[in-house]
Amino acid sequence: MNNQPPKRFQKNPLTLSEHVDAKATRKLAARSHSSNAIWLGLGMMGLIGWSVVVPTLLGAAIGFWVDKHHPSSHAWTLALMAAGLAIGCYNAYCWVAKEDMAMREEQNGRDE
Repeated sequence: MNNQPPKRFQKNPLTLSEHVDAKATRKLAARSHSSNAIWLGLGMMGLIGWSVVVPTLLGAAIGFWVDKHHPSSHAWTLALMAAGLAIGCYNAYCWVAKEDMAMREEQNGRDE
């Protein structure tokens, strides 16, 4: 029995035609990016995988070299491989966070 419009329409005093136009624009923009989304996702998985694998294998190789040329009571191969894995995971996290921020900024630019 309340004659006020729903809360979601009270924030933006848009007319119905402006609201429909904004939704249509968002849908068209989403459709234009959907065809590349699959390939972008696969490429991103590959990039993230390589950004973790390369430092891990590099750490293992350096550790193997250190163990072979400078024998000691500690095994450097496993320690440097773990360090390379940590560096690779941090690298992947930073890259994903940067890409996420760029996508959010692009989305906010389209919504305005």
